[in-house]
Amino acid sequence: MRKGRFAGIIFISAALVLSGCAYRFAGGGDLPGAVKRVSISVLENKTAESGIENIITNDLIYEFTRNGKVVANKDDADAYLTGIIESANDEAISHKGDHTSLERRVKVVLGLKLKDKSGNIIWTGKDIAADQAFAVMADKIETEKKRRTAIELLSKRLAENVYNRLTDNF
Repeated sequence: MRKGRFAGIIFISAALVLSGCAYRFAGGGDLPGAVKRVSISVLENKTAESGIENIITNDLIYEFTRNGKVVANKDDADAYLTGIIESANDEAISHKGDHTSLERRVKVVLGLKLKDKSGNIIWTGKDIAADQAFAVMADKIETEKKRRTAIELLSKRLAENVYNRLTDNF
């Protein structure tokens, strides 16, 4: 009797998993305005963080390409994504004593626009932000490496966030 009940539970579970229960991933839709090919410009960097514009732009390109969207040069694209890195700041989140940080958090904020070939704004993303904690080391060079790794991690999350916002149910 137990084997029959167990087999029934397995069968029902498998049927539910295979049917998907009408679940869909967010951001699985199309780009707004029937855009099929998009050009992604290197973001403008308004921060003191050298090279951050290349890290985030490359992650944006990777995210769009990974999800099957055609990334083209500006002349061949239906629309182009431009933007500004508004800020890249860090703050202490845990302390050892009054003047020593154990852990810090870096936060990056973007502003983006998707424009059609005529320059009309199709989509705007304001105050798109991500943050990541990193350990403070005794050696300043090691701390800076940890901070850079944190920026690389949050850049990937920013790219996913931008892609999902752009493709969400248009």
